[in-house]
Amino acid sequence: MNIYYHPNYNISLGFLDRFHPFDGSKFGKVYKEIKTLEGITIKQPAHPISEALINEFADDQLQQKLTQKDYILKALEVPQMSFLPHSIIKSRILKPMRIAAAGTVAAAHDALNGTNCWNMGGGYHHASPHESEGFCIYNDIGIAIQQLRKAGTAKADDRFIILDIDAHHGNGNARTFGDDSTVDLFDIYNNEVYPSDPTTKSKVNINIPLQSGTKGDVYLKKLEAGLNQVKSGYKIAFVVAGTDVIDIDPLGALGLSIQDCITRDTMVVERLIALNIPFVFTGGGGYSEGSAKCIAGSLKQLYKC
Repeated sequence: MNIYYHPNYNISLGFLDRFHPFDGSKFGKVYKEIKTLEGITIKQPAHPISEALINEFADDQLQQKLTQKDYILKALEVPQMSFLPHSIIKSRILKPMRIAAAGTVAAAHDALNGTNCWNMGGGYHHASPHESEGFCIYNDIGIAIQQLRKAGTAKADDRFIILDIDAHHGNGNARTFGDDSTVDLFDIYNNEVYPSDPTTKSKVNINIPLQSGTKGDVYLKKLEAGLNQVKSGYKIAFVVAGTDVIDIDPLGALGLSIQDCITRDTMVVERLIALNIPFVFTGGGGYSEGSAKCIAGSLKQLYKC
């Protein structure tokens, strides 16, 4: 497995970090935990995705919105930070996201060449070609699939699947791919928290809504039943592996332990390997001190896959 990480994945505004629950430094914490593992392969994206590539994916209205500071701050859920210069937002928040998105694109190319990947960042599943929201500015999976098709490494009729195991419904992926018959959507999520869009939920092929407080044993049984519905034949499986499913997360409102989260990731990997589907894991959400522990724990167990 190739693991994608760059020091610039980490997002920090110093003392202003308290305005958002996201642990922007968790990627560095994971790297310190795994960097000395025997035989581990850690790769860095060469550069952030370009503005041209972003605009190729975004529609005209979103392209215009992405130039507006107030829109970006609202999408990042920190509108109260309007005092920040636009240049700081671009360099300290948007650039790390663009580098993480580049990691997903690079990992997708690796997967097509036969190497499974885990990108610590990315998984911005609330973004779409039309909107940015929920701390997701660029839909990296959408951009990756678009670029694979553009490069000719994926044919127009090649099939993909997105397995979203983040605590929140991937409304952005549903908006992006809900009418695309070549991309299937698997989503297991808390149905009682953001986002509450029944239209996007109806576009999910394997839809597993949960109640707040769902514990690990129930979650894992429902996940297993859903994974058993996934069949072979996909060019790549993209996984949004948000760690906001754990019980100490302030936003996910589910009841998994850190070990449950690691078991979740292991179940997904084992199913995809059994089906001979190359995969790209992406970071997704995770808003607690336990997030880095989940990612590191999964990678320690799975990095040789």
